[in-house]
Amino acid sequence: MTVAVVQFGGSNCDRDAVRALSHLGVDAERVWHEDGLPPDLDGIVLPGGFSYGDYLRAGAMAARAPIMAAVRDAAEEGVPVLGVCNGAQIGSESGLTPGAFTTNASARFQCEPVSLRVERADTPWTRAYDEGEVIEVPIAHGEGRFEIDDDAYEDLVADDRVLFRYCDADGTVTDEANPNGSTGNVAGVLGERETVAVLMPHPERATLPDVAGSTDGEGVLRAFV
Repeated sequence: MTVAVVQFGGSNCDRDAVRALSHLGVDAERVWHEDGLPPDLDGIVLPGGFSYGDYLRAGAMAARAPIMAAVRDAAEEGVPVLGVCNGAQIGSESGLTPGAFTTNASARFQCEPVSLRVERADTPWTRAYDEGEVIEVPIAHGEGRFEIDDDAYEDLVADDRVLFRYCDADGTVTDEANPNGSTGNVAGVLGERETVAVLMPHPERATLPDVAGSTDGEGVLRAFV
């Protein structure tokens, strides 16, 4: 397996992603956005960070980098694509997934562990979990609030494209468990293909037991194994 972890100016979780994937036996390599994607890829990760300093809107400038056309083409061909945090913002801005990510309801940067409820267990990203299972994965963002209009949200739910929701430790979805004010407590969604997903929490930071203690995020990255 060869997975490209795309670096933009300001990416800062690319090494974390490579290390977490390597821990799972995946051949992962960082790819500078100006160099384009290597051939014969088995997967693509858009990592977290602050691409282009989050100017204009978080992820907006990176989404217009030439490499993203190649990422969209690869996604259309069925190559697994995962966007995490800033990568989720880039994925949303580039049209890989619906909705948008904007400033947290608290208007401040938040870095903390959160509970997530697995909404589906039959996708590449969640097959390591059970439906309704609660996992703990950290967040670290200032613009993580998932926004989508009412009609599009209804379509998202009807199409069963919500992967994770923020919840209490017992799996109950409440306003208090929503760290950033996301519509419907949504923490991760699928693209039109189930091989494309974005999520605001950081599964790579909950994969290495010697770093975070929790390995609850490992199941997401196992989509590449």
